[in-house]
Amino acid sequence: MTSGKHSAIKPWEDLTIADDYMFKLVMRHPNICKRLIEKILNIKIKHIDYLDDEKSLKFRYSGKGIRLDVYVEGDDTIYDIEMQVRDYGDTEIAYRTRYYQSMIDVEALAAGTDYKKLKKSYIIFICPFALFGGHRHMYTFRNICLQDKTLELNDGTTKVFLCSDGQLDDVTPDIKAFLDYIKGLPTNDEFVNSIDHFIKEIKIKEEERVSYMTFAMKIQEAHDE
Repeated sequence: MTSGKHSAIKPWEDLTIADDYMFKLVMRHPNICKRLIEKILNIKIKHIDYLDDEKSLKFRYSGKGIRLDVYVEGDDTIYDIEMQVRDYGDTEIAYRTRYYQSMIDVEALAAGTDYKKLKKSYIIFICPFALFGGHRHMYTFRNICLQDKTLELNDGTTKVFLCSDGQLDDVTPDIKAFLDYIKGLPTNDEFVNSIDHFIKEIKIKEEERVSYMTFAMKIQEAHDE
Protein backbone atom coordinates (compact mmCIF):
# COMPACT_ATOMS: atom_id res chain seq x y z
CA MET A 1 0.00 0.00 0.00
CA THR A 2 1.05 3.59 -0.57
CA SER A 3 0.51 6.49 1.78
CA GLY A 4 -0.61 8.83 -0.99
CA LYS A 5 2.06 11.35 -0.05
CA HIS A 6 4.38 12.95 -2.54
CA SER A 7 7.72 11.20 -2.82
CA ALA A 8 10.59 13.57 -2.11
CA ILE A 9 12.31 15.11 -5.12
CA LYS A 10 16.02 14.38 -5.00
CA PRO A 11 17.90 17.62 -4.39
CA TRP A 12 19.71 19.04 -7.40
CA GLU A 13 22.96 19.14 -5.46
CA ASP A 14 22.74 15.38 -4.76
CA LEU A 15 22.36 14.22 -8.36
CA THR A 16 25.10 11.95 -9.70
CA ILE A 17 25.95 10.36 -13.03
CA ALA A 18 23.78 7.40 -11.97
CA ASP A 19 20.67 9.62 -11.98
CA ASP A 20 18.92 9.54 -15.32
CA TYR A 21 18.49 13.32 -15.52
CA MET A 22 22.17 14.06 -14.87
CA PHE A 23 23.27 11.30 -17.21
CA LYS A 24 21.31 12.95 -20.01
CA LEU A 25 22.96 16.29 -19.32
CA VAL A 26 26.45 14.80 -19.28
CA MET A 27 25.88 12.87 -22.49
CA ARG A 28 24.82 16.09 -24.21
CA HIS A 29 28.52 17.02 -24.12
CA PRO A 30 29.69 15.74 -27.54
CA ASN A 31 33.26 14.95 -26.55
CA ILE A 32 32.25 13.04 -23.41
CA CYS A 33 29.56 11.12 -25.27
CA LYS A 34 31.92 10.27 -28.13
CA ARG A 35 34.71 9.13 -25.81
CA LEU A 36 32.36 6.97 -23.74
CA ILE A 37 31.08 5.16 -26.84
CA GLU A 38 34.64 4.66 -28.06
CA LYS A 39 35.76 3.24 -24.71
CA ILE A 40 32.79 0.91 -24.33
CA LEU A 41 32.99 -0.51 -27.85
CA ASN A 42 36.76 -0.17 -28.32
CA ILE A 43 36.34 1.72 -31.58
CA LYS A 44 37.16 5.13 -33.04
CA ILE A 45 34.43 7.50 -34.18
CA LYS A 46 35.14 10.47 -36.41
CA HIS A 47 32.15 12.46 -35.21
CA ILE A 48 28.73 12.16 -33.63
CA ASP A 49 25.51 13.96 -34.49
CA TYR A 50 22.57 14.25 -32.11
CA LEU A 51 19.61 13.10 -34.15
CA ASP A 52 17.08 15.05 -32.11
CA ASP A 53 17.16 16.97 -28.85
CA GLU A 54 15.62 14.75 -26.13
CA LYS A 55 14.63 12.32 -28.85
CA SER A 56 11.22 10.76 -28.35
CA LEU A 57 9.99 7.98 -30.61
CA LYS A 58 6.28 7.35 -30.89
CA PHE A 59 4.82 4.21 -32.36
CA ARG A 60 2.42 5.35 -35.03
CA TYR A 61 -0.59 3.37 -33.85
CA SER A 62 -1.31 2.61 -30.21
CA GLY A 63 2.01 1.37 -28.86
CA LYS A 64 4.01 2.87 -26.04
CA GLY A 65 6.29 5.80 -26.67
CA ILE A 66 9.86 5.70 -25.48
CA ARG A 67 12.30 8.46 -24.68
CA LEU A 68 15.87 7.69 -25.57
CA ASP A 69 18.54 8.93 -23.18
CA VAL A 70 21.22 9.48 -25.82
CA TYR A 71 20.31 8.89 -29.45
CA VAL A 72 23.24 9.79 -31.67
CA GLU A 73 24.63 8.87 -35.04
CA GLY A 74 28.31 8.42 -35.75
CA ASP A 75 30.07 7.10 -38.84
CA ASP A 76 26.79 5.78 -40.27
CA THR A 77 25.90 3.92 -37.07
CA ILE A 78 23.18 4.71 -34.54
CA TYR A 79 24.01 4.58 -30.84
CA ASP A 80 21.38 4.62 -28.11
CA ILE A 81 22.89 4.85 -24.60
CA GLU A 82 20.60 4.36 -21.61
CA MET A 83 21.22 4.77 -17.91
CA GLN A 84 18.93 1.99 -16.68
CA VAL A 85 18.40 3.13 -13.10
CA ARG A 86 15.73 0.62 -12.12
CA ASP A 87 16.40 -3.12 -11.99
CA TYR A 88 13.41 -4.71 -13.70
CA GLY A 89 15.08 -8.11 -13.83
CA ASP A 90 17.00 -9.80 -16.64
CA THR A 91 14.00 -10.75 -18.77
CA GLU A 92 12.22 -7.40 -18.80
CA ILE A 93 15.42 -5.45 -19.43
CA ALA A 94 16.18 -7.77 -22.37
CA TYR A 95 12.72 -7.14 -23.79
CA ARG A 96 13.17 -3.41 -23.32
CA THR A 97 16.19 -3.50 -25.66
CA ARG A 98 14.09 -5.40 -28.19
CA TYR A 99 11.40 -2.72 -28.03
CA TYR A 100 13.94 0.10 -28.33
CA GLN A 101 15.44 -1.61 -31.37
CA SER A 102 12.05 -1.91 -33.03
CA MET A 103 11.31 1.77 -32.44
CA ILE A 104 14.64 2.85 -33.91
CA ASP A 105 14.00 0.75 -37.01
CA VAL A 106 10.39 1.88 -37.39
CA GLU A 107 11.50 5.52 -37.19
CA ALA A 108 14.08 4.96 -39.92
CA LEU A 109 11.63 3.14 -42.18
CA ALA A 110 8.98 5.78 -41.62
CA ALA A 111 11.48 8.34 -42.90
CA GLY A 112 11.61 6.44 -46.19
CA THR A 113 14.67 4.28 -45.64
CA ASP A 114 14.70 0.98 -47.51
CA TYR A 115 15.05 -1.87 -45.03
CA LYS A 116 18.20 -3.01 -46.84
CA LYS A 117 19.74 0.38 -45.98
CA LEU A 118 18.97 0.35 -42.26
CA LYS A 119 22.01 1.59 -40.36
CA LYS A 120 23.92 -0.50 -37.89
CA SER A 121 22.80 0.15 -34.34
CA TYR A 122 24.07 -0.32 -30.81
CA ILE A 123 21.77 -0.20 -27.81
CA ILE A 124 23.89 0.26 -24.70
CA PHE A 125 22.35 -0.13 -21.25
CA ILE A 126 24.42 1.11 -18.30
CA CYS A 127 23.15 -0.60 -15.16
CA PRO A 128 24.17 0.25 -11.56
CA PHE A 129 23.35 -3.33 -10.53
CA ALA A 130 24.17 -6.91 -11.53
CA LEU A 131 22.65 -8.75 -14.49
CA PHE A 132 22.63 -12.29 -15.89
CA GLY A 133 24.10 -13.97 -12.83
CA GLY A 134 26.11 -11.03 -11.58
CA HIS A 135 29.62 -12.00 -12.65
CA ARG A 136 30.49 -9.85 -15.66
CA HIS A 137 30.79 -6.09 -16.05
CA MET A 138 29.97 -6.30 -19.76
CA TYR A 139 27.63 -8.47 -21.81
CA THR A 140 27.46 -8.09 -25.61
CA PHE A 141 24.71 -9.77 -27.60
CA ARG A 142 24.33 -10.39 -31.32
CA ASN A 143 22.12 -12.82 -33.19
CA ILE A 144 23.91 -16.11 -33.83
CA CYS A 145 22.95 -19.49 -35.28
CA LEU A 146 22.22 -22.06 -32.55
CA GLN A 147 23.48 -24.90 -34.75
CA ASP A 148 26.72 -23.11 -35.63
CA LYS A 149 27.66 -20.50 -33.05
CA THR A 150 30.45 -19.19 -35.29
CA LEU A 151 27.78 -18.00 -37.74
CA GLU A 152 26.27 -14.56 -37.12
CA LEU A 153 23.06 -13.32 -38.69
CA ASN A 154 24.75 -9.97 -39.42
CA ASP A 155 21.55 -7.96 -39.16
CA GLY A 156 23.50 -4.93 -37.94
CA THR A 157 22.14 -4.91 -34.38
CA THR A 158 24.08 -5.19 -31.14
CA LYS A 159 22.98 -4.93 -27.52
CA VAL A 160 25.50 -4.13 -24.80
CA PHE A 161 24.92 -4.21 -21.05
CA LEU A 162 27.42 -2.62 -18.67
CA CYS A 163 26.99 -3.62 -15.02
CA SER A 164 28.67 -1.75 -12.19
CA ASP A 165 28.35 -4.74 -9.83
CA GLY A 166 30.29 -7.23 -11.95
CA GLN A 167 33.01 -9.32 -10.35
CA LEU A 168 35.28 -10.45 -13.17
CA ASP A 169 38.29 -8.60 -14.60
CA ASP A 170 36.61 -8.35 -17.99
CA VAL A 171 36.70 -4.65 -18.96
CA THR A 172 39.41 -2.09 -19.59
CA PRO A 173 40.68 0.04 -16.69
CA ASP A 174 38.87 3.07 -18.19
CA ILE A 175 35.50 1.32 -18.18
CA LYS A 176 36.10 -0.17 -14.72
CA ALA A 177 36.84 3.34 -13.42
CA PHE A 178 33.64 4.65 -15.05
CA LEU A 179 31.57 1.86 -13.47
CA ASP A 180 33.19 2.52 -10.09
CA TYR A 181 32.29 6.19 -10.50
CA ILE A 182 28.66 5.22 -11.08
CA LYS A 183 28.79 3.38 -7.73
CA GLY A 184 30.21 6.48 -6.04
CA LEU A 185 33.70 5.03 -5.57
CA PRO A 186 36.77 7.28 -5.86
CA THR A 187 38.96 7.04 -8.95
CA ASN A 188 41.87 8.93 -10.48
CA ASP A 189 40.93 8.09 -14.07
CA GLU A 190 41.37 11.09 -16.39
CA PHE A 191 38.15 10.50 -18.31
CA VAL A 192 36.08 10.04 -15.15
CA ASN A 193 37.63 13.18 -13.67
CA SER A 194 36.56 15.14 -16.75
CA ILE A 195 32.99 13.91 -16.26
CA ASP A 196 33.05 14.80 -12.58
CA HIS A 197 34.38 18.28 -13.37
CA PHE A 198 31.64 18.79 -15.95
CA ILE A 199 28.95 17.78 -13.42
CA LYS A 200 30.33 20.22 -10.85
CA GLU A 201 30.21 22.98 -13.47
CA ILE A 202 26.58 22.15 -14.31
CA LYS A 203 25.50 22.17 -10.68
CA ILE A 204 26.51 25.80 -10.11
CA LYS A 205 24.36 26.99 -13.01
CA GLU A 206 21.11 28.34 -11.65
CA GLU A 207 19.23 27.86 -14.92
CA GLU A 208 20.09 24.15 -14.88
CA ARG A 209 18.87 23.80 -11.30
CA VAL A 210 15.58 25.51 -12.18
CA SER A 211 15.14 23.30 -15.25
CA TYR A 212 15.66 20.20 -13.13
CA MET A 213 13.16 21.28 -10.46
CA THR A 214 10.57 22.09 -13.12
CA PHE A 215 11.13 18.70 -14.76
CA ALA A 216 10.95 16.85 -11.42
CA MET A 217 7.70 18.56 -10.42
CA LYS A 218 6.08 17.77 -13.79
CA ILE A 219 7.09 14.10 -13.41
CA GLN A 220 5.64 14.06 -9.89
CA GLU A 221 2.39 15.61 -11.09
CA ALA A 222 2.09 13.08 -13.90
CA HIS A 223 2.76 10.26 -11.43
CA ASP A 224 0.07 11.55 -9.04
CA GLU A 225 -2.46 11.82 -11.84
